[in-house]
Amino acid sequence: MTAAERPTPEGGPGAAAPEAPLYVDLDAAIRETPVAEALAQLEDDLIGLRPVKERVREIAGLLLLGKVRERAGLQTERPTLHMSFTGRPGTGKTTVAMRMARILHLLGYVRKGHLVVATRDDLVGQYVGHTAPKTKEVVKRAMGGVLFIDEAYYLYRPENERDYGQEAIEMLLQVMENHREDLVVILAGYGDRMDTFFRSNPGFHSRIAHHLEFPDYSADELMTIAEGMVAQQQYRFDDGSRAAFREYIARRMRQPHFANARSMRNAIDRIKLRQASRLLASAGRVAVDELRRIDAADVRASRVFREA
Repeated sequence: MTAAERPTPEGGPGAAAPEAPLYVDLDAAIRETPVAEALAQLEDDLIGLRPVKERVREIAGLLLLGKVRERAGLQTERPTLHMSFTGRPGTGKTTVAMRMARILHLLGYVRKGHLVVATRDDLVGQYVGHTAPKTKEVVKRAMGGVLFIDEAYYLYRPENERDYGQEAIEMLLQVMENHREDLVVILAGYGDRMDTFFRSNPGFHSRIAHHLEFPDYSADELMTIAEGMVAQQQYRFDDGSRAAFREYIARRMRQPHFANARSMRNAIDRIKLRQASRLLASAGRVAVDELRRIDAADVRASRVFREA
């Protein structure tokens, strides 16, 4: 047998390159990661926010498919994952950021999957040399996860020549570019103010890949949220207090400084104070269920009704 006739040992110089798979099992890819469970939890835990949930699913789908492409031997660049969350207070931005951090971790795009929440006060110093160490410390804590900067536009105060926010901005821009494989930054705040902020700081806008707008909750959604808060704390509305609270929502939504779910939480805290005062004023023996029941008077004592 000549040398040319001898079979080439497996893996030798003459061996054929392994063929790329012709098919991939997407169902198996989904089963192999708990991301579907995380998305289901997002759906169950948050009332409303339909466009936000759809966008989160789209981002998760893109990232999952990127992993499938890698396993299939296809060239896949890591996508830019920095985001902007815009909307009024109490619309679930921080909660969605927490869920997003977990999804990114489950898909292998961040090492830890934790969320660090920061504001201007955490990043900007009050004198020369103070801003850099503060910003570095926050970034260090966030590495391997998600840095959520709430009301990010307060970093930029052009009317104050001695403001040190610009130094924090420049450091964050550098981190977002140089450590994009180990840190995801989410900038959050009111939509109109964030638009102005991005126009004044185009470096941020060019690094943001995903813009998510958080709508206000409807009155029905706010009532569902309030019912959940009350039940979680082992209180309950009766028919009268439920009707009163629906009216409270309608009135409160028309007033200044309305903060969606945050306003519901604050309202319930004040209702609990009034209920406690009412029960203690009556003294004597009360049924255990009365410790749970919210009376219409506990709701209607709010100044929201008086101001109307």
